[in-house]
Amino acid sequence: MKFIELNSDQLREYVNTRQRYEAWREAAARVRTFRGSMVWSETKGHEYLMRAAYDKHGRRRQSSLGVRGRETEKIKAEYERGREAARSRLAELEPVLMRQAAINRAVGLGRVPRLGAKIIRALDEHRLLGSGLRVLGTFSLYAYEAVAGVQIDPSVSTTEDIDLLLDARGGVSLAATEEFESKSLIRILRRIDKSFERSGQAFRAVNRDGFLVDLIKPLPNPPWSKEADRIGGDPEDLAAVEIEGLAWHESAPPFEASAIDERGEPLRIVTTDPRVFAAHKYWLSQRSDREPFKRRRDREQAEVVASLVALHLAHLPFEEDALRMLPRDLVDQVRPLFTRPDQREL
Repeated sequence: MKFIELNSDQLREYVNTRQRYEAWREAAARVRTFRGSMVWSETKGHEYLMRAAYDKHGRRRQSSLGVRGRETEKIKAEYERGREAARSRLAELEPVLMRQAAINRAVGLGRVPRLGAKIIRALDEHRLLGSGLRVLGTFSLYAYEAVAGVQIDPSVSTTEDIDLLLDARGGVSLAATEEFESKSLIRILRRIDKSFERSGQAFRAVNRDGFLVDLIKPLPNPPWSKEADRIGGDPEDLAAVEIEGLAWHESAPPFEASAIDERGEPLRIVTTDPRVFAAHKYWLSQRSDREPFKRRRDREQAEVVASLVALHLAHLPFEEDALRMLPRDLVDQVRPLFTRPDQREL
């Protein structure tokens, strides 16, 4: 068996972490609604209440809420009270999460590699995670094990790279803030680690320690169609490489989990349905054009994730309708992997 179940102490603290993290996320979302500013501005002898904020395209917009008077003064006062209350609530929850992180480290819940966790959090902060980008590859395992209440053997889950799946069908919009205005994945990475550079392969960034970030996307359908290959308009940004088989992930339901990084701190991971992950990994393991050591790892990850689904994720049954994005012959081939041990024929 390539995974072990969490003990009662770990399960209790994981539940505590998830609840406290959800409260923190709600508070952080509330604070974001007050981004921008609300000030008085004088024009032609009259004062107007002006609200400045970034729109969904990252452009700073300023709008007038009306001439100064009882109603606009009330609007400004309510805005300032709400902003202060939101900030206070978030400040109250910060030390709660810090204490929980220490507990998580003590009971052995720290899992997600620190740098990868920072990258995923940054994508979430800019509202790219689950809205144009999904985590794919080995980092997906940390989401699956968190929901299943197990820990996968490091020989299967250890990785020095992260794959980001670009869904170019509906376009991608990077949320701009006062601190970050440019739409660029490489800029996000450099804010985390200044040593990140785009490699000779335009889809890949690498830092001084050799940690890789790959931006990937499905082959276009039809093949001649033109789709976005990056998250913004920066010509120096990463440009996604087209890879066969990724359309299955693009069409699969998202899978979301609260995982815990090596320092015990929580993060949100949005990846792909674990059933599709296992089927895709099995398919990769059968490809003769893939390096032998990669095929062995693909097969091992396929088997581990399929076992997790069968044993611990009962809400995700192996049903053809749920896997309709996959070729039928592939579904038939991987079906045995999803069979519980007590249901297999002797």
